[in-house]
Amino acid sequence: MAEQNATAGGGMARSLGALGLDRLLILGPRPNPALEISSLVVDSRQVTPGALFAALKGVEADGAAFAGAAIKAGAVGVLTSLEGALRAREALGGWTAPFFIDPAPRARLARLAAAFHGAQPETLVAVTGTNGKTSVATFTHQIWAHLKRPTAYFGTTGIEAAGLPGGDIAEPLARTTPESIDLQALLARLAGLGATHTAMEASSHGLAQHRLDGVRLAGAAFTNLSRDHLDYHADVAEYSAAKLRLFAELTPSGAAAVLNADDPLYPAVAAIAVGRGLRLIPFGRQAGSGEGPEGLALLAQDTDPGGQTLRIGWAGRSHLVRLKLVGRFQGWNALAAAGLAIGAGEAPERVFEALEYLTGVRGRMELAARRANGAGVFVDYAHTPEAVRIALEALRPHAPGRLHVVVGAGGDRDPGKRPLMGAAAAGAADRVIVTDDNPRSEDPSVIRAAVLAGTPPDDPRVTEVGDRVEAILRAVDGLEPGDALMIAGKGHEQGQTIAGVTHPFDDVEQARAAVSALDGDEGQLIEDI
Repeated sequence: MAEQNATAGGGMARSLGALGLDRLLILGPRPNPALEISSLVVDSRQVTPGALFAALKGVEADGAAFAGAAIKAGAVGVLTSLEGALRAREALGGWTAPFFIDPAPRARLARLAAAFHGAQPETLVAVTGTNGKTSVATFTHQIWAHLKRPTAYFGTTGIEAAGLPGGDIAEPLARTTPESIDLQALLARLAGLGATHTAMEASSHGLAQHRLDGVRLAGAAFTNLSRDHLDYHADVAEYSAAKLRLFAELTPSGAAAVLNADDPLYPAVAAIAVGRGLRLIPFGRQAGSGEGPEGLALLAQDTDPGGQTLRIGWAGRSHLVRLKLVGRFQGWNALAAAGLAIGAGEAPERVFEALEYLTGVRGRMELAARRANGAGVFVDYAHTPEAVRIALEALRPHAPGRLHVVVGAGGDRDPGKRPLMGAAAAGAADRVIVTDDNPRSEDPSVIRAAVLAGTPPDDPRVTEVGDRVEAILRAVDGLEPGDALMIAGKGHEQGQTIAGVTHPFDDVEQARAAVSALDGDEGQLIEDI
């Protein structure tokens, strides 16, 4: 059986039989099992001769409508559902190529992509949850890098790799969780470059769309769950179910399930993990006393202006760890990363030592600048009501003076959370400036009005400033000694989308520009944290 061969174009190919396509229901002409598939494609415009076209039904487009174009461009077959095949046949007037039928074509495509590309890093872990995914995955990557493992991370902030034979990597990434074909190609590439350990984010979209099916996981982590992405998911229950797929279906028996014991969803996730034979590693204040064989108990947490000190219980011993990370929630993120590293085989003592070397993630409670009077300006990706509340409450111990926030909400997204964003900001901060986030195609003033509707009427602490540059400048100008400002929502993003056009915009750069304009050389611009 042909496992993998070079194609005439210099790429790879797998036989139809090797991919198991000959075992599916086939409508139309039956191909030879030795027929070679040169690529897997979901966009008919990217079809080249020898490709297998996956005709998937999306929210806005039906791939079955493009089956004819794909076949004309050289696709040797079409993977789709029975309904999709019948729709395509009606448009084509007959079976002009083999149609491979699967009731769940997205899941089948993901497994085909895994078989097609083959290689994956030996140790793969995934992180899901509403908040903290990027930090936990990046911290896990940093732990492995400190332990001299050839390691990589990919997710919201892009692709990072360290300790590879060919050197480090830092690249952008279009999606938090890439489409299954792109995901498997990326994993194969990282494995080929020598990465033995990789941490990735698992978004609810990626899980619901089966993008991670076929990924061979050594462990998975759950951070927390709150309202988000209800523009895509019908309700919180559906959103939650998408997250839980990571443990209910994708993480294999014996692999680690690292779960936030302080989240209300913990009992449900833990029951799933135990029922499937996963190695349960809870973390947090409710993870026990640390006396049991497993569990990362947060026994104590003391904050200071430059970070925090954790007392962690594990296997009957107490460990003091100093984190150079601002924000109490970062303690939970560090514990989750430690749990993933331990669950994947690292010695606990070495992992706890590595925690002290963790550095903050771009746009995640990032200290961008300090005013000459010592007031700190932080940038955070908090873009849900719960994330705003948690981030502000986490920053409060580091701000003996007043706590300020610049906040908005994105357009073309869940409108129900907009007043909740305003309520969260007004409930946790001493001064609130409501501004534009990414209005996208919507009227920015309508979005701001919805956010303001969640704040107390005529509250003198709340101000509306539509222009984000002006909002940041006015917020920085209002900082007094002992104060702290959080610029929420956009985090690491490098653009602001208004009326469908993305303009260059970086909250960190704008914060530093504001401090420079107000304080000149006396202000402190933080290049590294």
